[in-house]
Amino acid sequence: MARIEASAFSPDDDTPVFVISVAAELAGMHAQTLRQYDRLGLVTPSRTRGGGRRYSQRDVALLREVQRLSQEEGVSLAGIARILELENQVDALRARVAELAAEVEALEAGSGRTTRVFSVSPTGDVYAARLGERPRATRSQALVVWRPTRH
Repeated sequence: MARIEASAFSPDDDTPVFVISVAAELAGMHAQTLRQYDRLGLVTPSRTRGGGRRYSQRDVALLREVQRLSQEEGVSLAGIARILELENQVDALRARVAELAAEVEALEAGSGRTTRVFSVSPTGDVYAARLGERPRATRSQALVVWRPTRH
């Protein structure tokens, strides 16, 4: 029988390793509560091929937070669901901002500082200018007729 080295498998916070009874004990709640939270979509564990729930360390931490919000703060389960949804959106937006910041940094590093900007004149003309350059002072010969409409 092959022996697995301890370093060969080191689960991270997202690795589903706990069966429902262990996760319930770690979270300090009843297994039926975990099933209810799963049905409501508050904490959704991974599933085995046979359909058994497997919880990660992150899932257990989330279970504790749901319990804290419910018992200590008096937040309803619907309110908790909304809070978790908004936290997920904030996390996704932070990740996107980081991606965009890295992209801008890479562009600036690859081509040096941006040397051209585009401006729009009051007449709607678009032109390229150098960074720090003032817009061209051209006087328009256009005639604009304005007729108010009555409603």
